[in-house]
Amino acid sequence: MTDNTFLILGGGGLVGLQIARRIANDLTPKRIVIASLHEDEVQEALNELHQMFGDKPIEFEGVYGNIFVRSDFTDKSRGELLGEPEHREALYTDLLGPPDAAYERSRLVEIVQTYQPDVIVDSINTATAISYQNVYTASRAAKRKLDALFETVQRRNAKAGQKLLEDTEQTFETLLISQAIPQLIRHVILLNQVLRDVGARLYLKIGTTGTGGMGLNIPYTHGEDKPSATLMSKTAIAFAHTGLMFLMARTVGGPIVKEIKPGAMIGYAEIAHRPVRERGKPVNVYSTRTDALGDTLMLRANEDEFEQMGPLTLPVVDTGENGIFTRGEFEAITSLRQMEFLTPEEIAREVLLEIIGSNTGHDVIAAIDGAVMPPTYRAGYLRQQALEELTQLEEETETHSIALGQLGPPQLSKLLWEAELLRLEFQTLNAVLEHAPEAIATKLYRRVKWDAKLRRTITSIGVPILAPEGDHLLRGPFIRIPEVDGAERTIITSGDIDRWAAKGWVDLRPSNFEQWQARFETMEKARQRVRGRGSAAIIREAYLFEDIRPGTIVGWIFNNEEAGYRIK
Repeated sequence: MTDNTFLILGGGGLVGLQIARRIANDLTPKRIVIASLHEDEVQEALNELHQMFGDKPIEFEGVYGNIFVRSDFTDKSRGELLGEPEHREALYTDLLGPPDAAYERSRLVEIVQTYQPDVIVDSINTATAISYQNVYTASRAAKRKLDALFETVQRRNAKAGQKLLEDTEQTFETLLISQAIPQLIRHVILLNQVLRDVGARLYLKIGTTGTGGMGLNIPYTHGEDKPSATLMSKTAIAFAHTGLMFLMARTVGGPIVKEIKPGAMIGYAEIAHRPVRERGKPVNVYSTRTDALGDTLMLRANEDEFEQMGPLTLPVVDTGENGIFTRGEFEAITSLRQMEFLTPEEIAREVLLEIIGSNTGHDVIAAIDGAVMPPTYRAGYLRQQALEELTQLEEETETHSIALGQLGPPQLSKLLWEAELLRLEFQTLNAVLEHAPEAIATKLYRRVKWDAKLRRTITSIGVPILAPEGDHLLRGPFIRIPEVDGAERTIITSGDIDRWAAKGWVDLRPSNFEQWQARFETMEKARQRVRGRGSAAIIREAYLFEDIRPGTIVGWIFNNEEAGYRIK
């Protein structure tokens, strides 16, 4: 195993730096790249690594910035991004617009493409980064603005209404781009694509339970009351992320995917006597005054009414992302049957073992792999009985149970119906291969013209039939492809017919049957090779039957042309 370049996302953090140390000490790769949010974090990590491993032939490089936004925004705060209309529009486009365009602009993609890592260890707390944009706060703000806008409109106060309209626009745009699930899905789609593009061997994620291993009865929050909806959101996103990585691990052509998910508080980086900060600002000590309790309570008084005594400084333990704790807080949260804690060095050790291929028992993806129920022999046995019953009912009712158009992708229905037409007219693969494409097109078009029940079934589910000449359609009241939201008609431009026919129309043009014949020829050759080779011949490329079986044939197409097959 030769892994030359390691990219440590979050490498300036508590866990990421320990992982970088362990990799440098035990594996000695050619290059370790430290990526972190802030430039000073990266520089501190690089300085430490140079001091510890300066005598080793390792190149230590650093890169900083927010990997969840486009490259142009990587050094901007969320407040800066939300404060400008053009920035919010860009965030919306990157989140909900075409993924290919977002891929070209992504800071994450740019970093991975630049360094071409063999192994990526991702110690960024993605669940926190996404869920703590706080869709709850954004939702409440949007509702307040909307209510105020309607009230102002009812009063017909144009001037106030204009200002409220602008404010409402901002709050609703903030709400749209704060949605956690779309952000997570877009992040995983971009990540999966760039890992495939650069040929990475391994992606190892340091995940989170969101609650330090505790349950819904967790007594700790980040200052809000319990149970914390924000904290529950973090857990929900953390395990949604695990589910998406489970799919990544089962995707053809991708890297090995692993996740280590610590189930306790991680600590600690430092114990020191230092100034206390909250939300990035110093906490000061003020004089105290006495207020009588009456009908109202002032929650925030004028600071000028109090004497400022200087910054609050206390002995604290720094636990990295979890924050700083006093002795009392640390003692409580780490006590028996509370969160307890584990160290970043222990996590780094498990990461190293997984990198070199040892089974630690702590890879969550492998654990889920072992726990999910696979296909069964009994289900396979019953499958044939179900197919036979469906076939019998088709014969009794003189119908064709082929496709409804409700199961995607759109080309599924198109392929199934084309295969069914070939079956009805020719029965076997060889019979199709014996005819010219033009003759096939003519025969199938003749069939759909005289078989009204068959034709109406196809066109009534939104799948049109393109005539052999390619100049007219047989159709029903609606067409599924092209998909144009809210439109009753669309303009046809150059190349549209070919694109739409490939995606969701029954295409009776000879050129399409040239493609079908190429498929059948490949299937027939594979079928011939099966003889005399035993079970070793039953591979993905094999088609085992002489006759045309539409569902099995479309399964073959997805397996061999679309690479849409399961690997486990």
